Amino acid sequence: MEPDNDVALDIIITNVVAVFRTRCHLNLRTIALEGTNVIYKPEVGKVLMKLRKPRITASIWSSGKIICTGATSEEEAKIGARRLARCLQKLGFKVKFTEFKVVNVLAVCTMPFEIRLPEFTKKNRPIASYEPELHPAASYRIKNLKATLQIFSTGSVTVTAPNVQLVATAVEQAYPLLFESRKTIR
Repeated sequence: MEPDNDVALDIIITNVVAVFRTRCHLNLRTIALEGTNVIYKPEVGKVLMKLRKPRITASIWSSGKIICTGATSEEEAKIGARRLARCLQKLGFKVKFTEFKVVNVLAVCTMPFEIRLPEFTKKNRPIASYEPELHPAASYRIKNLKATLQIFSTGSVTVTAPNVQLVATAVEQAYPLLFESRKTIR
């Protein structure tokens, strides 16, 4: 098996975090009393609202900033954010759906081989770090992509990046380096 051969890796997106603004002040008490699937957190100054389809949890602040988590694609995040804005409009707020942005994508990917983490870290210092006493994964940061990979010895890789395209690019960049440090079967 050569690293230059095309290997199909399944990258599974587990969470997309997006933000948007409503361009109006939101009364959290009103949302808590009249909204559905709502948890009011007055000590933090926010309301949590959950949608069933798409399955999204939103943190709503009185300033009008809303953070949506739990989507499994960028499209699903946008649909969920729009549904949330519509729910707030129905509660009587003059909501305008603006400044929507995907800020973080979390994905998992499994390599078809196991990885020697100490060897991988030595070859890729200083952008790779491995502290087995603190965490079982090696951390690999790709600064130009703003991506972080958590690499486990089993071959499982968790990727955090600003968007879906950068997740795929980060895995493509890391694959040859991981392939060099794979465990050989005796």
